[in-house]
Amino acid sequence: MEQRVSLITLGVADLERSLRFYERLGWHRHADSVEGEVAFFDVGGMVVALWDRGKLAADSAVPDVGGWGGVTLAHNVRAPEDVDAILTDAVAAGATLGRLGATTPWGGYSGVFVDPDGHPWEVAVNPGWPLDADGRPQLA
Repeated sequence: MEQRVSLITLGVADLERSLRFYERLGWHRHADSVEGEVAFFDVGGMVVALWDRGKLAADSAVPDVGGWGGVTLAHNVRAPEDVDAILTDAVAAGATLGRLGATTPWGGYSGVFVDPDGHPWEVAVNPGWPLDADGRPQLA
């Protein structure tokens, strides 16, 4: 198995609500999306999909017990003011603020928003992982 992730599928309770949320954050649905069934977003070298939570659980052979699934997504940015702006935009789009932007014990700056289906997103500046011109973190 090659060391990479190709696709992250988020199980959602209401596809249209989730689409509105991510589109308000500036994401653009890919043409391969199937209206009313599944939405795909090209996120620079990988894909994020939104799909019915029950169908995803069945397809993944796991029980859907609700609640947090033990995964937090992250979006790294270049400056603390970017963290704060994205948190503000996410809340305006329908997210819940999980944690205000603040200095971290590891020398960065981060905050958390939770999307309408309970998926937490950390928005962070990590000085140990500078971003290249395409916004990809460079592990030192």
